[in-house]
Amino acid sequence: MLFDPVWSERCSPAPIGGPRRLHPMPASLVGLPALDAVVISHDHYDHLDLATVRALTALQQAPFLVPLGIGAHLERWGVPRERIVELDWEEETRVSGLRFVATAARHFSGRTLRRDTTLWGSWVVAGERHRVFYAGDSGYFDGYAGIGAAHGPFDLTLMPVGAYSPNWPDIHMNPEEAVRAHLDLGGELLLPVHWASFTLAFHPWAEPADRLWREAKARDVRVVVPRPGERID
Repeated sequence: MLFDPVWSERCSPAPIGGPRRLHPMPASLVGLPALDAVVISHDHYDHLDLATVRALTALQQAPFLVPLGIGAHLERWGVPRERIVELDWEEETRVSGLRFVATAARHFSGRTLRRDTTLWGSWVVAGERHRVFYAGDSGYFDGYAGIGAAHGPFDLTLMPVGAYSPNWPDIHMNPEEAVRAHLDLGGELLLPVHWASFTLAFHPWAEPADRLWREAKARDVRVVVPRPGERID
């Protein structure tokens, strides 16, 4: 499965402006194996990419699992309606033997000048033996404890640790808050996301990983920080 895939060189409404990719993609879209699901957290440009969606529609047969309202974007871009599964928070579906649950997040949505006409969220992916939590984009909030109680504990959490600022604490976590959320969720291993591919805030590039490492060590949390494209088992 893919979470919020972006293969474009820039995450922007315009191909010649906006944040530019800092490292190459580890695989081509054409070279991907058959996917079971494409999972989207919200419709911001660094999470929902028009060119990537169109390519995956042509090259793959997997359904797109999305929060409420995002299906309208996909239909306009040529995704067949039968390949779109829209869910509200705490609704779920099953794909290829896995249970996908749309869960809450503290964020917002919008493309160009429109705001908050679609839902944003996080995702629980549960199999027979293992559970994964993908946070999408979110500020820290007390809902993580509830998600952990209802759907955890989790073998792996994918937590955003970058693009934070004191000016927007309600929409992006800092690394220390990501560790706190991971513990609220009952997570075993934390894999940081949303920090290495695009410059979206003013902090230094490596600062999220450095702060995460210190906080995880202080709180006895297991973390893994792969290089872009490195496989983790």
